[in-house]
Amino acid sequence: MTDQPAITVDGHAIPLLGFGTWNLTPEVARTMVAEALRIGYRHIDTAWIYRNEAAVGDGIRDAIAAGHVARDDIWLTTKIWVAHFDREGLLAQARESAASLGFTPDLLLLHWPKKEPTFAETLGALNEAKHQGLTRTIGLSNFPSAEFQEAQALSPARLVTNQVEYHPYLKLSKLIDTARALGSSITAWSPLAQGAIADDATLIDIGKAHGKTPGQVTLRWLIQQDVIAIPRTSKVSRAEENFDILDFRLSDEEMDRIHALARPEGRLGDWIDPAFKWDEEWA
Repeated sequence: MTDQPAITVDGHAIPLLGFGTWNLTPEVARTMVAEALRIGYRHIDTAWIYRNEAAVGDGIRDAIAAGHVARDDIWLTTKIWVAHFDREGLLAQARESAASLGFTPDLLLLHWPKKEPTFAETLGALNEAKHQGLTRTIGLSNFPSAEFQEAQALSPARLVTNQVEYHPYLKLSKLIDTARALGSSITAWSPLAQGAIADDATLIDIGKAHGKTPGQVTLRWLIQQDVIAIPRTSKVSRAEENFDILDFRLSDEEMDRIHALARPEGRLGDWIDPAFKWDEEWA
């Protein structure tokens, strides 16, 4: 990996600032992944359900061919979709994703918790995918604390991250504490609250003190918590702006001011199965 902030989990260094590809068309995904790697990002996130894994792989190959990066310097994540949580389905999708990417992913996640099949079957299959060399590491996405703990208890291999929605308008202290207790990490999707942070007076004020935008302040707030952030954009200029957060540091008082922005109605993407409940941070 290149010399940029990373969190080490189970012996693996995961860059704290990544580039997300949710909702990017294949054409845009290919271009933006190549540009992100040129800019300096070394962590790329995709998923089978995004329908752009092949394009992401092409973007990585474009960046390698241009001399911007080597494969060994990239942390590549993809996800198993919920329709493939049975053993055979999971292994088949893991093989398909690796073939579409043209690379073995560094991290394979379960995209959302699901009641059926059992966690035991799905976690067993995820570990089997790792044993078969279809991924270097495994993890979760969108698992509340109780299910996070249950999944790790069923998994012989460390679940190296839990990728969830996190930004200044959400309180995630319980899940972060759970991740630390399990020797894992948190990855934030929608880290910029889908653009809502741009007009936030607190973030604007803090940004002025550092010559930074609200988005840059927010991403810095995340990585100073050792939370991995994967902002997504279709604009090269915005990708460059998002990456320009390594030359300043927020004070403890500024971190606290941003934490204070959290509110009970802050969640933007609640697609969890009704059988599960998010942590009751506001109880």
